[in-house]
Amino acid sequence: MLLVRHPVLCNYYVTYRCNATCGFCDIWERPSPYVTLENVRENLRDLRRLGVRVVDFTGGEPLLHRQLDQLLAEAKQQGFITTITTNALLYPKQAERLRGLVDMLHFSLDSPVAEEHDRSRGVACFAKVMESIAIAKDLGERPDILFTVFEHNVHQIQAVYEEICQPNNLLLILNPVFEYKNVETGKQFSEETLQKMTGWGRQKNVYLNDGFVQLRRDGGNHINDPVCRAGSTTLVVSPENKLVLPCYHLGLKEFPIDGNLYELYRSEAVQKMVALEGRLPECEGCAINCYMQPSFAVELSKYWWKALPSTLKYNRIKGTWKQLL
Repeated sequence: MLLVRHPVLCNYYVTYRCNATCGFCDIWERPSPYVTLENVRENLRDLRRLGVRVVDFTGGEPLLHRQLDQLLAEAKQQGFITTITTNALLYPKQAERLRGLVDMLHFSLDSPVAEEHDRSRGVACFAKVMESIAIAKDLGERPDILFTVFEHNVHQIQAVYEEICQPNNLLLILNPVFEYKNVETGKQFSEETLQKMTGWGRQKNVYLNDGFVQLRRDGGNHINDPVCRAGSTTLVVSPENKLVLPCYHLGLKEFPIDGNLYELYRSEAVQKMVALEGRLPECEGCAINCYMQPSFAVELSKYWWKALPSTLKYNRIKGTWKQLL
């Protein structure tokens, strides 16, 4: 049973460029422009009309956009909940300008060992994460640590939690890695690892959407009975100011927005693509977190119930529930 019949999230790619070369991501390999403030301002107005509540300014590395603070300020002015995930390389220089503009600020950190984290990201950024934590705290910000979980690093959750998150009173977000296209992410999760993630998700100041764990146990999305609602819950806007469908990672079609995102999304051509969400051959087995999380939230199912405790927990800790009322 559908509980919500309109998009709730926008993944707004401000650029595909990145100053890291993570092995489990290929976005940084794409040439890319930067979004313009004028286009963002227009699109945000239409996103609001469509019912979107949360805008994730993403990339690439979003802090590469020199007007990111203005983009965030515009989103806040129009009443959106904002979120940013960064490798933190540029945060120390931009922290003051971003102050108070990001509701959900995530610093990526995949290991408590500097050399290991830097190796996974292809650039020395562990020290910048540590520096950024201190700066953010001094500014009164409340960043989270986003830990991408692999089969090979699940044993390091404890050290990140005890040595970095607890001393700094930071929320730890566990983000199970996902595969797409030709991007390799290592060994599949064992049942033991899935159980460990669920156990950590019950700890204080740790967030894990247990729907992600259940979906992996179930073999991901199945096209004969799809869980994915990517097209109807999540709008993807590219740096070229195009609407990408059915999702970024599949990206079968891109529609130029041309100043009217509202009418474009409601058009017959777009809605035909939306109707194929989770049903395309490439959708079989998909478990991409950034589309499954909103999918779980809009339809009453076992995944809705699995996701509910962690969703309530995170919004209570961050205080974002007040903005959703």
